[in-house]
Parts: sequence; structure tokens; C-alpha cells
Amino acid sequence: MNSTRVFLLASGLARLIERERAGTLVQQGYFPEHPERSTHVQVTGEAGHLVLVSHSARGPVEDTAEISLPQAEALLSLTAGQVEYLSIALDLGSQGVIIQRVVTPAPLDLISMAFRDDKTPRKFQPPAWFGPEVSADPSYRSRSLALAGRPAVPEVEVTNAALNSLLDALDHRDHEAEPRPARPAQAAIRAEAPVDAEAEQELDGLNIEDSVIRELARSLQPQGR
Repeated sequence: MNSTRVFLLASGLARLIERERAGTLVQQGYFPEHPERSTHVQVTGEAGHLVLVSHSARGPVEDTAEISLPQAEALLSLTAGQVEYLSIALDLGSQGVIIQRVVTPAPLDLISMAFRDDKTPRKFQPPAWFGPEVSADPSYRSRSLALAGRPAVPEVEVTNAALNSLLDALDHRDHEAEPRPARPAQAAIRAEAPVDAEAEQELDGLNIEDSVIRELARSLQPQGR
């Protein structure tokens, strides 16, 4: 069973994503809700679809039929409410995310993540650039936005951690810390790089000082009886 998690996104970060990634304009028009089914028409680019969602005990079942663009545009004008947004796809490791920059009925930026099972969503830890989660709030769903309008949206703070996290995602950087290379032995350093006389004398002085410290430490240790 598919599961979707939805998060708010700061508008400033959404603008940055839009500048870095191309998006597709999506228009959805919703007909009045029916107890057993819901219907909406969708225009994505130059493609039109009529979508019928049947409600059952096992969950919603979606049936999509392709229609011509003129037919889709004619149906849009007959719907009870519409939502229009720019859809931008991003890869977040092995998981894809969709950024929705809602234009109509009011500005709103969302992150949607669809999962194929129920266990993976619970294990997913959102990165720092994600805003608060609103998955359980039906007022952020497209149908509700189209028919009831945008809800009261809390302000999403943009932090340095959030900005850096998003830049990493846009650059496809590896978030795993790379192991720092081991510091080569002192003898290897001296063999690889020439050392002038002054530096050689300083290095010898450090070696003598190090030996004195070790001898002093031994002398301070309690002697066995």
C-alpha cells in the first residue's frame, strides 16, 4: 500500500530549487466530493487526464483516463475548485521527492514523498531543509486546497543548516563523512620533502624535548616495591 509524507518548505528555499531545477506546471480541477468516489481533471504540460478515485475499506483506488487537451481545459472550467502548482522532481539518495510550488488558490510550498510500503516512511528521517510535517492534516491535500482554499500556514524558518543541507542535495554530495587520511610517519615526511638546515635544527629540538618529557613521565611513575 502506497504511503505519502508531506512537509512544508520555506519559500526562500523553494525559490532556490526552482532556479536550479526545471519544473512542470500542473492544473487540477476538482468536482464536488461524493461518498463513494471523487473525480478531478488534470492538465500537466500538454497532457490531459480525467482521474476517478474510488473509496473502499482497503484504501483509495485510482483510475486514470487520458483525454485531449481541449477536453481537459473545458472540464477545468466546470469544476468546483482548482489548484495550480509547479511540480519539481528531486532525487534524495534512493528516494524521490516532489516540490510543489502552489500558485492557486494562494502561494504555498510543499514537499511530497511517496513510499511503496508502510514501514519505509516511518524510518525516513527528513533532512534539515524540510519544514514541519503536515502529512496528517487533510487541509494541505490538493482537493482541500482547491475546494476550501489554503489553510493558515506557519512561517518556516530558514537556518544555515537548512541551506547547507539543501545545497548538498542539489549538488548530489555524499553526506557520509569521508575518513581523514592518516598522518604519515615523521620519517616519511622528512624523506618526501627537503628540509632546510633551520627546519632540521628545529625538528631535532622537538625530538629532544619529546624524549625529555617521556623520561620525566617515567620518573614520576610510582616505583614497584
